[in-house]
Amino acid sequence: MSRPPDPAVLIVGAGVAGLSCARALADAGRPAVVVERARGVGGRCATRRLGEQPVDFGVAFLHGRDPAFLAALAEVPATALPGWPLAARGAGRPCQPEAFTPGELRLAFAEGVSALPKHLARGLEVRLRARATALAPEEGALRVALDGAGEARAPTVVLATAPEQAAALLATVPGELPAVASARALLDLSRSRACLALLARYPAATPPPPWHVCFPEGSRVLQVAIHDSAKRPGAPALVLVLQGHTAWSRAHLEDPGWPAALLEEAGRWLGPWAARPEHQEAHRWLHARSDRSAELSGPVLLALPGGARLGLCGDRFAPGGGVEAAWRSGRALAARILEEERR
Repeated sequence: MSRPPDPAVLIVGAGVAGLSCARALADAGRPAVVVERARGVGGRCATRRLGEQPVDFGVAFLHGRDPAFLAALAEVPATALPGWPLAARGAGRPCQPEAFTPGELRLAFAEGVSALPKHLARGLEVRLRARATALAPEEGALRVALDGAGEARAPTVVLATAPEQAAALLATVPGELPAVASARALLDLSRSRACLALLARYPAATPPPPWHVCFPEGSRVLQVAIHDSAKRPGAPALVLVLQGHTAWSRAHLEDPGWPAALLEEAGRWLGPWAARPEHQEAHRWLHARSDRSAELSGPVLLALPGGARLGLCGDRFAPGGGVEAAWRSGRALAARILEEERR
């Protein structure tokens, strides 16, 4: 059996940054291949089902003000909930404070926030459960080893992953290439913030809270409680998503008792009922978001000896952070790749 031809661009990571880069390239007639370690696309734009009910357990809603990004959201074939969350309680600090500033548009999708990455991925070649484990320059290209999926090769490789994941891949490049060393130094400036998240479903008789999001002001454990079922018309069950503060999450990543501690804190701030779900599912986000202190104004495209190119994009490679920044960085990197190819 003959080997498939090498793509012009190989993108590691099927989050919003990688998918927006691939989408822009495809729209310009330059298809790319995307490889993703997970079993689905979207990264932190993650939706899980509890029974038949969708639950967003990473990004709770989308927000932005870039006209192009807002236009992309309007194209998603899903039921938009403009302005969500419409009711907030508490004076604690939101994960993305700018989402509540004047001029910022907020929305959710009744089908789940994963509707955005699924829409971006439509028609693209995305290889799931293909974890990139090593990079090596090879005759004007970069070879990418894929755990359990052989390898892939392309003259341009884009790393659209968390900074720590991208740095780990770059550490596998043999030799001392100045461009790779510069990229690793750049990535070392940023660290991802962890978040422990708990999906909690409550008995049918539980009255729904009057808020969509609650930000406890004095808690060092619970950063936000999200009334996720408020996004689901006719939802059969009340579902909250509880997310821990960054420092607390980092300190308790390996503590098997963290779900109970998060529920106990929810009971303190929301009422005793919040500590007694009938069903719960836990998720550890090791790379929930990038540290904004090392934010860059744009993506990176580096030339390697022999003609290969290496790109870096993600939410830290555009102003503002969050999903909008990830989307913008992917689009900007696609534009740079196309510009370089025209030279």
